[in-house]
Amino acid sequence: MIPTPYLLFLGDAPDQLAAKVAQGIKDWRPENAVGQLRLPGCGADVGLADTTLQQAWDAGARTLVIGVANRGGIISQAWKDVLIEALGMGFDLASGLHNLLRDENDLVAAAHVAGQTLHDVRIPSVAYPIANGIKRSGKRCLAIGTDCSVGKMYTGLAIDAEMRKRDMKSSFRPTGQTGILITGGGVPLDAVVADFMAGAVEYLTPDNDEDHWDHIEGQGSLYHVSYSGVTMALIHGGQPDALVLCHEPTRTHMRGLPTYDLPSLEDLRDTALPIARVANPNCEIVGISVNTQHLSEEEAAKYLADVEARMGLPTVDPFRHGAGRLVDALCAL
Repeated sequence: MIPTPYLLFLGDAPDQLAAKVAQGIKDWRPENAVGQLRLPGCGADVGLADTTLQQAWDAGARTLVIGVANRGGIISQAWKDVLIEALGMGFDLASGLHNLLRDENDLVAAAHVAGQTLHDVRIPSVAYPIANGIKRSGKRCLAIGTDCSVGKMYTGLAIDAEMRKRDMKSSFRPTGQTGILITGGGVPLDAVVADFMAGAVEYLTPDNDEDHWDHIEGQGSLYHVSYSGVTMALIHGGQPDALVLCHEPTRTHMRGLPTYDLPSLEDLRDTALPIARVANPNCEIVGISVNTQHLSEEEAAKYLADVEARMGLPTVDPFRHGAGRLVDALCAL
């Protein structure tokens, strides 16, 4: 287990989206976050108090979590200066980057001297099977997006929270580093060997009660040429009974791909549903989740209403306004 509470390290994240790991922990497990630590030039702020290592330690923090998901997962020397100092003070380190803490010799040496632990959450801990495609009992919902980082995890967490509030049987099933750090378990799907990804999703969402819902954390996008493979594995391994389409309306291009435009929600609907019905012929799209964080309340209300009228599906921002209508749609299946 990773000791809590956390100090969230934002480093020199260039923008808010790069700090999505820290933002997710702050939004969904605020009791586990005592503050944020930012380097000069950091362009992100998750809304926590800026603290030094000593202030965070005095406030009870026991793990420094790298809250940045940068492209390539690079651990820079500027970061290492802080990480090594933290280890010397008694902090554990936790990271979900592709570049593993345990592969950085200077961090390993510092942790050994200090007697602290390096927690790499992006390491598969199970020998996952190859998917067999056998239908499992229970119900499953998967959020899929027009792009990366559009709110798929937030959608699943919000629906799960609403179902639990209604005393329904529900579990959030993390498939990425942020979800794993929030809940304490899951499958780091993009670190699983490709042939075993769909099998890992089957493993994560086993047979369950017929009225139990698994909310599978979405990853990537079918339209993102860098990360479409992980999305396909989630669709076929998850065998979802329901899909929720996710979108962020202010994007001008695909995340990290400035020459690629985002698909429309209609494009995503028409592509994703036939693919999902390969594994589950009864799959349905039940609603649309829109990340409206960059819109005013009036702009958000108009955009949601316009999309709902156009698509004929309940359209909400589940983090801003609640996931009640999406849960109602799932209950109606």
